[in-house]
Amino acid sequence: MRAIILFLFFAGSGIMRGQLVYTVDYQSQADVKVFVVKYESQADLKVFKVKYKSQAGKNDGRWFWVDYESQAEKKLYFVEYESQADIKIFFVKYESQAGWRNKKKMHLMY
Repeated sequence: MRAIILFLFFAGSGIMRGQLVYTVDYQSQADVKVFVVKYESQADLKVFKVKYKSQAGKNDGRWFWVDYESQAEKKLYFVEYESQADIKIFFVKYESQAGWRNKKKMHLMY
């Protein structure tokens, strides 16, 4: 019984993260369609690219790009036009700047 509870706890914590990302080639393969905006004020989410997998956040804008689609918790497709996007992102220079500006869209990255 204890082993089952521990398994469920660790399995559930992985589901909540959603910050290990992979860029797919086709829109139909994506979990989320993303558009990169020019200005921070236009973004739903400010994203910081972390260097190591262990630094990936828990839906707080700290993203780590994985090498293989099977490793990803979210598959992203970068669209050409803002109107095609599920979320608009802006890449920030510092980790402390990362985070949601539009919390109504947070569910898309869970």
